[in-house]
Amino acid sequence: MPAGASDMRSTYRRILALAVPTFGQLIAEPAFVLIDTAIVGHIGDAALAGLSIGSTIILTAVGLCIFLAYSTTAQVAHLLGAGRRREGLQAGIDGLWLALGIGVVLGVGLFAAAEPLCRALGGQGAVLDQAVAYTRAVVLGAPGMLLVYSANGVFRGLQKVRITLIAAVGGALLNTVLDVLFVFGFGWGIVGSGVATLIAQWYMGLFLAVPAVLWARADGASLCPSAAGIARAGGDGLPLFVRTLAIRAAMVATVACAARMGTEVLAGFQAVNSSWNFAMNMLDSVGIAGQTLVGSALGAGALARARGLTRVTGHMGLAVGAVIGVGFALAGLFAGHLFSPNPAIQLLVAVGMVTMGLFLPLQGWMMALDGILIGARDYRYLAATCLATATAYIAALLVLTGFVTPSLPNDLARTVLLWSAFNVVLMGGRGLANGLRVRGGGWLDV
Repeated sequence: MPAGASDMRSTYRRILALAVPTFGQLIAEPAFVLIDTAIVGHIGDAALAGLSIGSTIILTAVGLCIFLAYSTTAQVAHLLGAGRRREGLQAGIDGLWLALGIGVVLGVGLFAAAEPLCRALGGQGAVLDQAVAYTRAVVLGAPGMLLVYSANGVFRGLQKVRITLIAAVGGALLNTVLDVLFVFGFGWGIVGSGVATLIAQWYMGLFLAVPAVLWARADGASLCPSAAGIARAGGDGLPLFVRTLAIRAAMVATVACAARMGTEVLAGFQAVNSSWNFAMNMLDSVGIAGQTLVGSALGAGALARARGLTRVTGHMGLAVGAVIGVGFALAGLFAGHLFSPNPAIQLLVAVGMVTMGLFLPLQGWMMALDGILIGARDYRYLAATCLATATAYIAALLVLTGFVTPSLPNDLARTVLLWSAFNVVLMGGRGLANGLRVRGGGWLDV
């Protein structure tokens, strides 16, 4: 076998060895929402629509803090690649303290602001009541999920990620059991679903943070909070926060657009969106594996190896996206029954999932390159391009909502248009920006 082919196969195996367990961690929060959606959908249409609003708030708030995982991963990987293990683990401890502090502030703030936030996203009447109840029940689990993010930055940087799979499986099982018990057994309704997720989030956070702390301590890292270290962790993550803020603003605008199309469109959107979040994390796991390996290569000064990893990761992202896209579209033909007994919502779910499935190969490639650029710590470029793309997409949504969708004949056409605009403008724009960046060499010198 030629040496080049052998090296490429070895690279594929290394990426898969990191991507599969990483996927386990990534699906935690979307899996919780997916489980909540399947169970709450059988309470009633208002509860499902309310869950769409409430879960958007928590996914947006927690998702904005994903920099805790990304920046810690890149920093730990770079330091380990440079042979500075203790410093890398110290950066992980600083990230854990930052995560805990942000999580507490976030949980308390969202609890207090639940009603105006849900109202701003289009909640009214019974839908508003359900959305507020779910949001207030689930947001106090935010510190637990942020601990998960930061702890996983340590494990990814060390390229030891199997524990994340164990945590995710345990959290999903716990959430499912408690969801059924609280919603149907105790009759708590949508509040029971939120409480179940809260408990599962804290379980995962402690399950991962404790061994991360013990591991860091064994290598000589200090466990005391360091103002300078926490500030450094926050500063590294600021451009990533801007990037994520732009993406989440685009997602919130999409939910608001769906809400203005009616309860059935919003309920169908929630089912597709929760399923898509699950699928997207399969794609993101490939990018994060590439991020870890490229970060380590750049830390060691191996630029040629970093370029080779970029090519392989991009190809794998495209292939995984194609496979998942086919499965997603086929699942959409039958998945509606899992989310709602309403035939109209079932049809909207099917159409939305088939439309989304067609674009998943593009998303897989885009997410792979996203991970590479994060691993290279090209944060400012990502922040600028995501901000520009999200702005263009939100402007397009305003035009669609104001002038196009009111003239469409039915909810089916509105659903297809909404998901098509999402993929062509938002995801396509990000893919174009990432592709242009990796073709040059500027990202290698950041």
